[in-house]
Amino acid sequence: MANAIGIDLGGTYIKSGIVGSDGNIVYESIRPTGSLANAVAPRNREASGPAVLDNVNMAIAELIGVAASRRIRIEGIGIGAPGIVVDGIVTACGGNVPELEGLALGREMEEIFRFPVLLENDANLMGLAETRFGAAKGMTDVVFLTVGTGIGGTLVLNGKLYGGFHNRGTELGHIRVASPGKPCTCGGSGCLEAHASLNALGEDYLHFMGNGAGSIPADALAGSNSTIDGRFIISRFLDQDEAAVRAMNEHFDWLASGIATLINIFSPQKVIIGGGIADAGEIYIRPIRERALRLAMKETSVNTRVEGAQLGNKAGFLGAAAIVFDSLPDYEYASLP
Repeated sequence: MANAIGIDLGGTYIKSGIVGSDGNIVYESIRPTGSLANAVAPRNREASGPAVLDNVNMAIAELIGVAASRRIRIEGIGIGAPGIVVDGIVTACGGNVPELEGLALGREMEEIFRFPVLLENDANLMGLAETRFGAAKGMTDVVFLTVGTGIGGTLVLNGKLYGGFHNRGTELGHIRVASPGKPCTCGGSGCLEAHASLNALGEDYLHFMGNGAGSIPADALAGSNSTIDGRFIISRFLDQDEAAVRAMNEHFDWLASGIATLINIFSPQKVIIGGGIADAGEIYIRPIRERALRLAMKETSVNTRVEGAQLGNKAGFLGAAAIVFDSLPDYEYASLP
């Protein structure tokens, strides 16, 4: 069995693991992402603290050391990074890890560790992981959406990760669902992300509450660290708080609209919905499924199932390992037909 190192480079944490080609996690680790300031200006190292590159290096070195101690052969290293990845260079990474902008991260890691290194967008890798090892295992045509502060997406078509020409496509969070719609962080308006992200859900909840629908229990806001997040709104939704019910119904409608459009275009076998809020399970997934399939054409949706993701916060590094396996000559997953 082949083994690979997978690195999920997030804005807050680097999650990593040694993964077998069957999806088995041999070893996993997590460490803070840190700041890249000292990598850009090394003479300020003491003042700026640990660098992103330092922490990526340490994560990979740790896993290589574990593999060596257990006599595990490593085929390569996969890295998932926020932003668009073109020719091994990270671009348009926004506010997640802005220090990565323009960095040829894969080439730098290859020079240090002398392993093949593959770099890909993090949301793409989460979708790939769900296709290879998770909720869409065995499927060849899959749409994956991750719902968080923004909305990311992945397409797996004919069993392969699809990124469009020069890997600049599949920004599924930026399909247009409203006109003119709310302004979006991408510079446009009416995007799925602008209307159905957790940020948008929170804004809708506060809007409806401000109009006299529902109220927040006093004890829920006690303490300076309290936040109105997806988990909180779901809990209020289950309690039938009017503002939460109205906000969640808006959220379900917007997501269903975007998903129906994607079904009509790609007719996937599965649409997988991930992100922390999807951990609520069928309470969250069922309303989206019912509305999306009602909106989509029957001819395009006849083979489509809408389900929640299974791999949680391990999906990023599992998908990073999967791109290594996909790159191996003549390698085929047992799960693919």
